[in-house]
Amino acid sequence: MGERLVVYMVCTGNAARSPMAAAMLRDLDADGRLDVRSAGILVLEGHPIGTRTRSALARHGLVDHAHRSRQFRGDDAVEADLVVAMEPLHLRWVRRNLPEAAPITGSLRRLARDLSPPEGGADAVDLGRRVRALELDTLEPEPWEEVVDPGAGEQDDFDRCSDELRLLVAELHRRLT
Repeated sequence: MGERLVVYMVCTGNAARSPMAAAMLRDLDADGRLDVRSAGILVLEGHPIGTRTRSALARHGLVDHAHRSRQFRGDDAVEADLVVAMEPLHLRWVRRNLPEAAPITGSLRRLARDLSPPEGGADAVDLGRRVRALELDTLEPEPWEEVVDPGAGEQDDFDRCSDELRLLVAELHRRLT
């Protein structure tokens, strides 16, 4: 097996959506082709996921005891083959703060809809070609791209978000590998 593809899941505080999406993508990656990481754009570093996120993951048979919130930085952008954002705000933040990552940054909804599946084994060159073909850095982020942040909500909001993420992440995985 060649070098693993580095995929970053990015949300606001790296406390709910991106850690859930990352855990789900890791779970689907039975072949170990992906190095799945998560980060946020406005983070209080070092915090574990909260009880509502933990419960939402458990509904899908997943746990992530190792997660600690972390800020998405330039070094992360350099290492990434793909950056997956949860909403238009995150896309705009990457374009403004880490413009070098803009061509490889798309929303989860858009990537699950528009990324072409690989032709014969996925590798970094193939993924880079397919992602760049989308011209993500030229597209205006649209409201439909948002996965709503459950952060201020109740457990039902986290559960609904996790169910939505599970479907989107499964489709993204199919298109990545």
